[in-house]
Amino acid sequence: MAESSLAETIGPAAVLMGAAVVAVPMFRGLGLGSVLGYFAAGMLVGPSVLRLFDDAHSILHFSELGVVMFLFIIGLELRPGKLWAMRGQILGLGLVQVFVAMTTLTAVGLLLFGLAGPVAFIAGAGFVLSSTAVIMSMLQDRGEISGAEGQRSVAILLFEDLMIVPLLAVVAFLSPLAGGQGGLSDVLVAAGALLLLLIVSRWGLNPFFGLLARARTREVGTAGALLVVLGAALLMDAAGLSMAMGTFLAGVMLSSSSYRHQIESDVEPFRGLLMGLFFLAVGMSLDLAVVAAEWPLLLALLSAFTVAKGVAVYGVARVFGTGGRQALHRTSMFLQGGEFAFVLYAAAASGGVIDARESALFSTVIILSMAMTPLLMIAADRLLRAEVSMEGVESAVDLKGRVLMIGFGRFGQIASQALLSRGVSLSVIDFNPDRIRDAARYGFKVYFGDGTRLDILRQSGAHQADAVMVCIDDAKAAMQVVGLVRGAFPQAKLLVRSYDRGHAVELIRAGVDYEVRETAWSAYQMGAAGLRALGHAEVDVEETMEDTRRRDAERLAEQVQGDDMSGLDRIHLGPAPEPLVPEPLTKVAAPR
Repeated sequence: MAESSLAETIGPAAVLMGAAVVAVPMFRGLGLGSVLGYFAAGMLVGPSVLRLFDDAHSILHFSELGVVMFLFIIGLELRPGKLWAMRGQILGLGLVQVFVAMTTLTAVGLLLFGLAGPVAFIAGAGFVLSSTAVIMSMLQDRGEISGAEGQRSVAILLFEDLMIVPLLAVVAFLSPLAGGQGGLSDVLVAAGALLLLLIVSRWGLNPFFGLLARARTREVGTAGALLVVLGAALLMDAAGLSMAMGTFLAGVMLSSSSYRHQIESDVEPFRGLLMGLFFLAVGMSLDLAVVAAEWPLLLALLSAFTVAKGVAVYGVARVFGTGGRQALHRTSMFLQGGEFAFVLYAAAASGGVIDARESALFSTVIILSMAMTPLLMIAADRLLRAEVSMEGVESAVDLKGRVLMIGFGRFGQIASQALLSRGVSLSVIDFNPDRIRDAARYGFKVYFGDGTRLDILRQSGAHQADAVMVCIDDAKAAMQVVGLVRGAFPQAKLLVRSYDRGHAVELIRAGVDYEVRETAWSAYQMGAAGLRALGHAEVDVEETMEDTRRRDAERLAEQVQGDDMSGLDRIHLGPAPEPLVPEPLTKVAAPR
């Protein structure tokens, strides 16, 4: 009996993992991205096609924890001071975009589709609340989260998450069943929950993780990190707020903690798994019967809402001083409704503001818009790329160098010299047309190509190269290249430039043949120069640097086997941090 129950649990999990394992690499190989792969896999195994699952909504609700954990990790990267500096973007850019888009979409519902006022407002408001899961995943895949444009997108998403509270209050006011009661009390409960979360996060979490650290048990630390995430999510959910926003704020409060990196490494595996499950569940939720029965209206709603929201997002971006190319890029990301639309439509349906058919129609439009986003971003990328002058730039086609070098910036230019000096045949590709033209001025032949695409790698000669040197400065893209080369071209040795120590650990675990941190050697030389400047003998300098390199290598090896905190005993920490702070000149003792 127990074995049968276990099999019933394992079977669905195996089906979901199998669908993802097949679909996601296939869609990534086609250049369509992992998100669309998850959607397609979910639709295939869901109630509308193979019918291996019949309760997609329960899976969707559970898998929203992936989005929650993603926002928690993003919060860990944002210190409170940085978040405060973003207040203008959150309350300015976010507010204006939401207001303009909501007004525009409500007008479209009223004028083009003849919807009643409350119905048009609910339909438009749901589409305005963009998908945090989709946009953050796309930003992460492209390595854009930490950039200026990525931070603006995060600010807008945070404000949209906040909007679910007043929108649910509006639904309660419009509901003929609730009689407009409860709006003010809901807002007060939400404000109290936020205040409680901030207080606990600010003064309670650091001592909590300090207590767990003293237990010296990795499993307990992981459980503590998950408890913080789930506790913040439950508190926000009980108050009617966005769970993702709550865990984001908890992450921000922990961003200055000395335990930040360990917490992030504990949560990351669960985040990735649940994010994938969320996208699978969205694909499963697509009711193809509704699509078949209502396709003309669905197509009209999807087209009209997408165009109207696109005009609003682009217009607001331009008004706030964003350039045309970046405005188009942002617009392509926000052309969808999101997971909070399901919450809004369900509340409106239960409150009698919209009927069951309208709820099903609007939810289907949201799902279709989420599935379209990766394709729209690809189209926007190609449109933007077409605007870049390709004059004097030759694409990589049938290259045959013994070594393939990816990236010809300041690092690749120096790395190429040793190979060229020995007459090694070298094929070089880069994704920046301006850099390619600059290289040509100095006599270098560099071809245009995106090393994160399997077809470009093949055209660049990776299938017959003895070695592939990855010299780009984008850690995420470098890991994508490593995965492709390891899987498709195992005969080539992989030599990779690592961005920092964490990236170096990832590369070693991925099995590259050689990695080098881009600033390590120069940092060693600077330390040696400091000793020489202070009059230390050359033999002492060499001995010290050899010891430093040995300790660093040993610590890195321990981190590969353990975690970020491994090998701390290899570092020369000094007696205390105070000497790093400059003292007033009057307190400096005279040299003896």
